[in-house]
Amino acid sequence: MSGLKSVGSRAWAGVSLLVVGLALSACGSKTINRPPVEDRNHARGAADAPVKQPPGFENAGKPGYYTVKPRDTLIGIGLEAGHSYKDITRWNALDNPDKIEVGQVLRVVPPTNTSEPVAVAVAKPVSSAAVTSTPIAPGQNKPAVAASAAPVAAAPAATAAAAMVGDDDLNWMWPANGTVLAGFDESKNKGLDIGGASGDAVLAAADGRVVYAGAGLRGYGNLIILKHNNVYLTAYAHNKTLLVKEDVAVKKGQKIAEMGDSDADRVKLHFEVRKQGKPVDPAKYMPAR
Repeated sequence: MSGLKSVGSRAWAGVSLLVVGLALSACGSKTINRPPVEDRNHARGAADAPVKQPPGFENAGKPGYYTVKPRDTLIGIGLEAGHSYKDITRWNALDNPDKIEVGQVLRVVPPTNTSEPVAVAVAKPVSSAAVTSTPIAPGQNKPAVAASAAPVAAAPAATAAAAMVGDDDLNWMWPANGTVLAGFDESKNKGLDIGGASGDAVLAAADGRVVYAGAGLRGYGNLIILKHNNVYLTAYAHNKTLLVKEDVAVKKGQKIAEMGDSDADRVKLHFEVRKQGKPVDPAKYMPAR
């Protein structure tokens, strides 16, 4: 009997192994669901699709072009390039100067090899109540509007144009009467900080044209930029009140703003002279006091 039991056990063990083998064979032959080949090819094609390039990318690195970086504004780019943001808008056929994208490449010099003509606008006298500005970035102060201010007279076109004939032949004057609080430092302070009281007069340092009036450039508060010729710009920052509009010609010594502390730690005028967009020491151009 024990022999028969042993044979029976071996037989059942063989049957069990056969069942397990068949089961494994069935599992191995089971079809596994995979994406069709055409789907994989479609995914590969999507991955290989060309990446959309920013406008003007083909001009990156070329002389006279600028690649937009994070936090850039067209006003700031114009100041660094030594041109009006409106000129840059026109040269690049931009629909909206407030909408530029990181990586976009902009022309920042005139599109011809000839010198850019300086067009001097002749406008009717305006009061500060009519001043308009670029939309203000978050956290910036809104420009104050004077309740009553003397109208700003526009300079005759012929006189202003004559004053802009010589690029380096400008008759400069100090834009404010206060004490110099901080001198020029190319890396830390791109101009002079001049002290004073709130409401003190800010004067045009030379004949020119207003190419920007507003509060759209972070760190400058209520700002005016004058273009004097094809070489020089001046900037007047942290004002309390702006008294001139864009595209209006102004004369040397004309009151263009009132001193304030917009986007600043105290009342002061931050004054810059830009030579072809590069900040230079204003003290070297101002007459001795």
